[in-house]
Amino acid sequence: MFNFVFATGIENSAPTISGGRERVDEMEKCRFYQQWRTDFELLQDLGLRFLRYGPPIHKTWLGDGHYDWTFADETFSDLKAKDILPIVDLCHFGVPDWVGNFQNPDFPRLFECYARDFATRFPWIQLYTPVNEMFICATFSARWAWWNEQLSTDAAFVTALKHIVKGNVVAMRAILQVRPDAIFIQSESSEYFHADSPEAIGKAERFNSQRFLSLDLNYGHDVDARTYRYLLENGMTAQEYSFFLENHLRRHCVMGTDYYQTNEHRVWADGTTSASGEVFGYDEITRQYFNRYRLPVMHTETNIREGPNGDEAVYWLWKEWANVLRIRNDGIPIVGFTWYSLTDQVDWDSALRENNGTVNAVGLYDLDRNPRAVGTAYKALIANWNKLLATQSVCLALPVFLPSEQNDPSVRAQQDYARGLLHVDRIAEAGAEPLEPSKDKVKPDAPG
Repeated sequence: MFNFVFATGIENSAPTISGGRERVDEMEKCRFYQQWRTDFELLQDLGLRFLRYGPPIHKTWLGDGHYDWTFADETFSDLKAKDILPIVDLCHFGVPDWVGNFQNPDFPRLFECYARDFATRFPWIQLYTPVNEMFICATFSARWAWWNEQLSTDAAFVTALKHIVKGNVVAMRAILQVRPDAIFIQSESSEYFHADSPEAIGKAERFNSQRFLSLDLNYGHDVDARTYRYLLENGMTAQEYSFFLENHLRRHCVMGTDYYQTNEHRVWADGTTSASGEVFGYDEITRQYFNRYRLPVMHTETNIREGPNGDEAVYWLWKEWANVLRIRNDGIPIVGFTWYSLTDQVDWDSALRENNGTVNAVGLYDLDRNPRAVGTAYKALIANWNKLLATQSVCLALPVFLPSEQNDPSVRAQQDYARGLLHVDRIAEAGAEPLEPSKDKVKPDAPG
């Protein structure tokens, strides 16, 4: 059991650009394929037990039911031996070439099978982010024409969104059939849109309603009437919308909120937007998301570039951590914090739209695996706060267990208990059918 989760991540974005002809493989750009053993050793040096990490989807998932597990077997075996818990990131902004892109209506069904087969191969894994940042993935792929399908219409956006979120939901259900005590940490971008003028207020309100769309659908939260009309006008059917209301799995979820300086936006009178920088900050925006969904929270991503002074990222780490403590002290159940990622990233200054090879100095370590100042600061933060946080939250703990504990009888008993609850999930979440047909209801196969 863990009272608080400190984590980092391996950047495994893999969208396509240039009309689908070119793939941006961040694992390759960050030299992870060559340095992964060193990277996992760095986790131990930092004092970390948790890592956001997933196999490269385009190299692993070769066809429907066809896989190359070689690299996944190696890396996850090493994590298990090191007693590190992965938060498995199955789909991070891209799909294999044979799937195409997020306009493909078969994506949810195909991804469901991939998730089930992964969980079956690695049954000791308990934590998952099936699809990373669903809202950003749909926005960058089908609203802003940056990645994958590179479309820019409302219809394309709604199509991508419904396929992505449905894929996430059915993947969760498939994983639970294998690992009934699985916990899903939805890493999602927490956004806010500020109106620049009175003329921009209506547009900002519309954007602020739509920022919740991926989590609304994922958690079965009814949207407002204007947003519902927007969905129907752009390709979502009433039946598809009902699927999300009736099939969510809130009880198994932690709401992951990502926050960067670019998460707040200034809306102009003509409806265009630009980055506003930090105005409200992580604590205020996360409070808005928590008040909407009332779920445990984890800060699942943040970083900032190390600038000319060398202390910019250290200060940002301190400020984000202060925000986490403020939320926690206000009674919001925040269960974890993540600096993303372990190493510097490449070409995120262009949002991965260009393969320029530009190194973004946002990691705990540089690409030669030398510690940055923020890495040293994060190591000290973890050491200083870990024990104190445990004593402050004896009644709030994640039922999560290290790989070395997986065969403990108490863990097996918890899995058996969780398995017994699966058939009542829909009832527990309200609005579902009763377990048995009511006596006054005619069964479908009963004679007339």
